Amino acid sequence: MSAIDLNARASATFAQKLAETQTVLKQAALDYAPLTPGDAPRVTLACSLGAEDMVLAHLINQLQLDIGIFVLDTGQLHPETLALLARLKASSRAPVEVFAPVNESVVQFVSREGFDAMYKSIALRKACCQIRKLEPLGRALAGKAAWITGLRREQSGARAEVPLIDTSEPRVKLNPLSHWTWGDVWFFIAENKVDYNPLHDQFYPSIGCAPCTRAISLGEDFRAGRWWWESEDLKECGLHVKSSPLSEKVSP
Repeated sequence: MSAIDLNARASATFAQKLAETQTVLKQAALDYAPLTPGDAPRVTLACSLGAEDMVLAHLINQLQLDIGIFVLDTGQLHPETLALLARLKASSRAPVEVFAPVNESVVQFVSREGFDAMYKSIALRKACCQIRKLEPLGRALAGKAAWITGLRREQSGARAEVPLIDTSEPRVKLNPLSHWTWGDVWFFIAENKVDYNPLHDQFYPSIGCAPCTRAISLGEDFRAGRWWWESEDLKECGLHVKSSPLSEKVSP
């Protein structure tokens, strides 16, 4: 059974939520338009290539908005994820930038700690995320006044209060799908024939780096397949943690 067959069930308020999402994206394109004609937009979508972010990328292209898209290629992504990235780059109207970790930093870390460092301790797993995700994210967001994510309140307890628009940090974070259910996401994918990662059909609702992601069983938490050897309250890589090093001042 595909992820669409299993999950595509729109909530009663889906139409209103879709309209809300479209409004947030359209307003973002206006609010963070380039200050100088020809410059890059000052807002960008952090696209993990998961179902939610593919919905947002589709909407940005469908609405022909001047919003950039970027992907973090950690060097540890599944082949299916890399194939989806290639398809997105080939089909997207909006430019898709790919940011990779500094190769020398990866080589030194692996040489020092080993390929399986993430399993040895939480500190080492977070150090790996710092090199492969957070440092490239800092480059991806440099000079941006706002960024867009696929965070939803339903994803985990840690995200249960995710606001539609988060102004608590100097760089505004827009979460246009914060009110969507998993059923809403897949209903939109089915209705609009949105391309998605085939790993979703193999019970991977949340997909990250290959060593840190597994399929989940019926009844398990949505993010149970991410860093499954760690405590539930620690399952974040740092991309969406408050007061991160990425909170530097940016132009409004």
